[in-house]
Amino acid sequence: MTAPYRIVAVSGSLHEPSKTTALVRAIADAVADRTPAEITVIELTAIGPAFAGALHRKDLPGDIEAHLVAIEQADLLIVGSPVYRASFTGLFKHLFDFIGQYDLVGKPVLLAATGGGERHALIIEHQLRPLFAFFQSLTLPIGVYASDTDFDRYTITSEILQNRIALAADRALPLVGYAASRSVEVLAG
Repeated sequence: MTAPYRIVAVSGSLHEPSKTTALVRAIADAVADRTPAEITVIELTAIGPAFAGALHRKDLPGDIEAHLVAIEQADLLIVGSPVYRASFTGLFKHLFDFIGQYDLVGKPVLLAATGGGERHALIIEHQLRPLFAFFQSLTLPIGVYASDTDFDRYTITSEILQNRIALAADRALPLVGYAASRSVEVLAG
């Protein structure tokens, strides 16, 4: 048996409890139901105050640095944000501003988002996918979007959403396995 996959799920929500956090946890759990995995969930509500004012990575506290290293060393990164003013939250972007330009090259990233209604679903394609394309990550083809109607408070109740999560997990694993078996040579200019 090989080592379990390191799954890091990042919730860009600024609230606790959070539908976004519930969604990224559900996706991580779905992947872990299919293969041995160690799951780390990073919630901005918990760590945001420690890095919100920092301008450079060298200025970050050690626990935030450890979260950044976990993101960089993940075998699968699951990222989610609520739609906030037609985009992801600013603190979510600020967290990824500390990640080196070449530290996510070839890393599988499963994109997720939550919003008040279906009209916000394109955040995955118009905001999240370009951000991780900058990092040259392997953004997985299926993203997972959930609206308020998919939840009862902070519990996923929609069978359609549960099926989408299962499909995303099923389709992610071959790509995670492929990426884990390859080393990416980075040519930093």
